[in-house]
Amino acid sequence: MKDDKPTSFDIAYLAGVSQSTVSRALRNSPLVNEETRLKVQAIAKELNYKVDKNARNLRSQQTRTIALLLCEDHGTGNSLINPFFLSMLGSITRASADRGYDLLISFQQYSEDWHADYEYANRADGIIFLGYGDYVTYVQKLTYLTQVGAHFITWGPVLEGQPGFSIGCDNFNSAHKATQHLIHLGHQNIAFLGDISVHSPEFKARYEGYAKALRDAGLPVNPQLQINAETSEEEGYKATLTLQQRRIAFDAVFGASDLIAIGAIKALEEAGLIIPDDVAVMGFDDIPMASYTHPPLTTVQQNTHLAGELLVENLLKLVDGEPVESLLLPAELMVRGSCGAKKSSRKS
Repeated sequence: MKDDKPTSFDIAYLAGVSQSTVSRALRNSPLVNEETRLKVQAIAKELNYKVDKNARNLRSQQTRTIALLLCEDHGTGNSLINPFFLSMLGSITRASADRGYDLLISFQQYSEDWHADYEYANRADGIIFLGYGDYVTYVQKLTYLTQVGAHFITWGPVLEGQPGFSIGCDNFNSAHKATQHLIHLGHQNIAFLGDISVHSPEFKARYEGYAKALRDAGLPVNPQLQINAETSEEEGYKATLTLQQRRIAFDAVFGASDLIAIGAIKALEEAGLIIPDDVAVMGFDDIPMASYTHPPLTTVQQNTHLAGELLVENLLKLVDGEPVESLLLPAELMVRGSCGAKKSSRKS
């Protein structure tokens, strides 16, 4: 019996295949048929074979590491992380581990060097971006990364002509569906809180879906019922105060994010309004806090588990030179107490 640790060449000999086939089989490569893959993996398990990551990475010229860059968000408290990204962070971590990759997480400020050249320092094979701040500045930086051949994928808007590849929520149709729900309940004067400029294309798409639902129902799109707000409770609170100061009738509020909607709830309650009897409130994201507000927040749930899986899967395709496409994911309406029942069914 050999005293040395088993090697991939030992497995290759016992399996009757080449050493390169063993390496592919242990990586679950689709280039190896299932019968051979299972045979190789069974022999590796029997020999208690452990992959030498350093040797494998040296041969492949890869680090087997993914860099995850989170962009700071000043509106989300001391953590500076949008709570929406926390569940996606867990999904990305699991998806990376399942594929044998380490995850290098970095917290990036809104500065010129936020992308930090991880690939060129040989610290990661590719980059996943979560959060972007000002989209106009963000696109300039992604253009640079594209020009230097970086492997990266982003969670965010999917727009024609944008650099790189993105996976994001179908914001337009999701917001359209959410607004239809409010209209079905009898609301006709629905306010929208969220920045709709080119600097926030996801909020802009949600506003466009909201506006189309109003037009489809024969309702006017009143610009006085739209207030710019970034993603934070404080911004939602201030936007609602501004809305009230305009003294325009409204019977529902659609926050472009849950944090905005939660801030709106506070402002409405301080004004003595009852939710949903006086004003219905809709959010977007379904962060964990949404189901614990009073009343629980009706919102649009983005599939963060699927998003994390697809971000990792498509980034690794880019690393391997395989073709990928940007794509939009559908979202689900989570109906809770902040919207209530149809107006006609309420007690007077």
